[in-house]
Amino acid sequence: MAARTRLPVFLALLTVLVTACGALTPGTAADPDRPRTVPSQTAVPREDITLSLTFADAPALVDALAAAFHKRYPRITIEPRYTQFADYVQSIKLTMASDTAPDLAQFAVGMDDIAARGDILDLGPYRDAYGWRKKFPAAGLDQLTGSGERAAEGDHLYGVPAGLSMTGIYYNKELARKAGLSRPPRTLAEFDRQLAAVKKAGMTPLGVGALDSGGLHLWAALLNNAMEPEKYRAWVKGAKGATIETEEALAATAKLVEWSRKGYVGEAAGGTTQNDSTGAFVRGRSVFLVNGNWAAGQLSESMGKKAGFFLMPAARQGARAVSSGFSVSYAISSRTRHPRAAGAFLDFLASKEAQKIVAANGFLPVDEKAAPTPDGVLGEVARAHRRVTDDDGMNHFPDFTAPGMLDPLRAGVQKLLAGRTTPKGYLASLQDVWDERYGSGR
Repeated sequence: MAARTRLPVFLALLTVLVTACGALTPGTAADPDRPRTVPSQTAVPREDITLSLTFADAPALVDALAAAFHKRYPRITIEPRYTQFADYVQSIKLTMASDTAPDLAQFAVGMDDIAARGDILDLGPYRDAYGWRKKFPAAGLDQLTGSGERAAEGDHLYGVPAGLSMTGIYYNKELARKAGLSRPPRTLAEFDRQLAAVKKAGMTPLGVGALDSGGLHLWAALLNNAMEPEKYRAWVKGAKGATIETEEALAATAKLVEWSRKGYVGEAAGGTTQNDSTGAFVRGRSVFLVNGNWAAGQLSESMGKKAGFFLMPAARQGARAVSSGFSVSYAISSRTRHPRAAGAFLDFLASKEAQKIVAANGFLPVDEKAAPTPDGVLGEVARAHRRVTDDDGMNHFPDFTAPGMLDPLRAGVQKLLAGRTTPKGYLASLQDVWDERYGSGR
């Protein structure tokens, strides 16, 4: 979304108003007498229980998981409550602070603040009691340990993943052959040459939906291979002294600008949504497409064997496989009266039954052995995800750095593509948001 001139001032005033209202609203302040962690017992209650679950992603997936869980535990019912993603992110803090907070909630941007306030439970005891370190991949759990001091402590856990996501590059194999391309690129330099070849053949190289999230996914893909994952993760997690204003990040951002200036990115990218860029790719309007695994099902159905997938290549062939990704994860409210029943649902997410449901709904299962590797582009995505997992190369999406980071990310990439800001200016704007949240990292 494009930045508006008075948006920072408006947000500052809104923050003051919300804070003032919060002081007067029951249940919005941290309650020292309320449990901060779950109990370590894992026995499933035997009474009739209804758990409410608020969420913003994949309604069909949530409905199927709730039905399967109820079938296994007939006395426990999950009542899903769907909210559109944009509204969900804006309202989740107030939702979890209210006296009518749901028992379970999808983990989203801003949840670290909610955890710090004590409105969701620390799942550390359940991680040990249920043996979640063996049931879930380390990368999936590490992304749910909080930020700042909490992340540094390493003992906390505020959510459990159901399905995993990952971004990369889709390509149209037929159009690629017309441009003389016979394989996915193995290095960034080779990808540069392929983009040039597509442009020379009279086709649009890169489909990017920069109006919402496609632009930041492209920038993050370049950043992932330029900046060491450990340094990037320190920045996302708010580690003391971390910064995005590095030579590596500057080089990645400059590469994005270079591709735009050379005409490798469609001219209408800044006004195109991710969904529209995907639809255009299906119709043959670009040879490559920046998107995530959530588009694989649509592309497989629409394009069949014509669709392929690869990770953004690094400067050196055989380098560590890195990508941006997160999970459809769920947390437990500190106001729930049924933490053990809620814990049983989270543990159910690791079961083979649940993971088959996850895979059938287009997400990557946390247990790769729970569902067979599919054919075609779905299989290419799954194998790429396995490489990233094996290399411990899964990075947070950059907007998870701070609740206020999404708008400067999206608007900043739009400005980069339009030539209305510089790489240094863009990175400085992101670091300003970081500094405001965590203190100066310079």
